[in-house]
Amino acid sequence: MLSSIIDAFKVPELRKKILFTLAILALYRFGAYVPVPGIPFHDFATAFADTGVAMTMLDLFTGGALSNFSVFSLGIMPYITASIIMQLMQGVIPAVGRWAREGDSGRRKITQVTRYLTLGLGLINAIGYLLLFKSPAYGVVFSTEVPEIVTDIVIVFTLVAGTAFIMWMGELITQRGIGNGMSLIIFVSIVSRVPSAIFSSVNLTGDLGMGIALTILILAVVLVCIPLIIYVERAQRRIPVNYAKRVQGRKMMGGQSTYIPLKVNAAGVIPIIFASCIIYFPAQLAAIFNVDWLTTFANWCSTGVVNWILTLVLIVFFAYFYTSMVFNPEETADNIRKQGGFIPGVRPGSATVTYIKNVIHRITLPGGLFIAFIAVVPTIIFYFTGNQLIQSFGGTSILIMIGVALDTMSKVESQLKQHNYEGFFK
Repeated sequence: MLSSIIDAFKVPELRKKILFTLAILALYRFGAYVPVPGIPFHDFATAFADTGVAMTMLDLFTGGALSNFSVFSLGIMPYITASIIMQLMQGVIPAVGRWAREGDSGRRKITQVTRYLTLGLGLINAIGYLLLFKSPAYGVVFSTEVPEIVTDIVIVFTLVAGTAFIMWMGELITQRGIGNGMSLIIFVSIVSRVPSAIFSSVNLTGDLGMGIALTILILAVVLVCIPLIIYVERAQRRIPVNYAKRVQGRKMMGGQSTYIPLKVNAAGVIPIIFASCIIYFPAQLAAIFNVDWLTTFANWCSTGVVNWILTLVLIVFFAYFYTSMVFNPEETADNIRKQGGFIPGVRPGSATVTYIKNVIHRITLPGGLFIAFIAVVPTIIFYFTGNQLIQSFGGTSILIMIGVALDTMSKVESQLKQHNYEGFFK
């Protein structure tokens, strides 16, 4: 792996993309510590320390930006929520569904609507956070040197501008850097919380030696689970395809065999990200409306049995949903037929479509259940132990980090192979 990293920096074009990506991510982390104007640091930190579980999890996905009440406090969640809405709308609104099938022009329309929707959601969240932190539950008093309405407008504008800036940085990474920009921003947000979580785990008990031993045990379990997760992430069900021999001019064409690679977890980390966004959406509503029963409901959904069941069901649902969005059995079967191919033992046409659909359904279920299991079990352990390391380095975090890392490494590898270098995967 080290040699592959060295090779990546030998390629000028790839080196520029990697350095550009790292620079944008560093800028993102810097913004997580730039406070909004007029915030009283000490009072806000004291008030946020007693926050509920739901707000703690939202802070995890912002990389600590929310607990600092920085310009990036809203994090990437408004964009993810907007993306989920647009994905769902493709199956509900015919015009959006047509955009998705129009190629680049249609994707540009969907991207544009997603941007506007992100800003709208960001505005709602910004107003909600402002009202929440000014409420008696937190009692934070912002700057009194200027009229209160002016301070409120500046704070809301700063938070929405921060969301727009994060969205712009993510798109820049996707277009000019390496990997998916939004996924990498989530990756960096989670990783940034790990050092403080390790420190908290060591000092969780009064016995320092016991804390160190427990922390080492947790990290050891994580290291053991990583190869298993990678194995499932890269596992495939290969459907064999044979091509009949045919004469074209004086050449004999066809006759070879290939396969259709169907990943066991074709949706990657998308189901976890989408499920997390849906589960912690009540926490965002609670921040907006600041109603006691809604706050209680948000904390109820963010931890305990309800959270575990919701996580399991939503991850499996989004695994099926996203797989159906990115893989079209009808189109695949039609392409095989046009190229003179066939699946052994399966008639071309509708029978091939049905066969491919059945295979996808069979392999998506264990793939979805696996990532759901990895996401839920550490959450259950954290519920009974209260160890922050398990929360920050739990199943959801590990799956997101590994999934994003594998996706980024695959993109780097494809560029390396274009320049005749070996990649990361053997």
